[in-house]
Amino acid sequence: MEMSSRGGISTFYSLTLIKSFLVWSFTLTVCFLVVGFPLVVLMATIGVLATVILQSVLPVSAVLLVIGSLVGANILAVFIGASVLTIKGIHPHEVSWLHWLQGNENPSHSSIYASCPLTCGLTPS
Repeated sequence: MEMSSRGGISTFYSLTLIKSFLVWSFTLTVCFLVVGFPLVVLMATIGVLATVILQSVLPVSAVLLVIGSLVGANILAVFIGASVLTIKGIHPHEVSWLHWLQGNENPSHSSIYASCPLTCGLTPS
């Protein structure tokens, strides 16, 4: 009984921090893949060039070294960004340009289908 009443606030706070970190990690990963596609192409080009250069020095593990470095740097950048945003106390629901993450619908227009002028006035009999 003592254990459950003692750690209520600290447990809630730590779960909130973990949830915020995981949401930020997901959000930054999605934004990096979608918006940062030109950066991904540039990193792939640099990775291929680095592999070709390292192939003469490390013939067996050049590809593994370069790919591991690029993937590790990307994961590290996402986790550092998520950690900084979590430590600063910025929650994803407070950011205005992340409306797609909040689940609120805000359609800019309503759909009008091509068949509506022909069928909208019909009533079932």
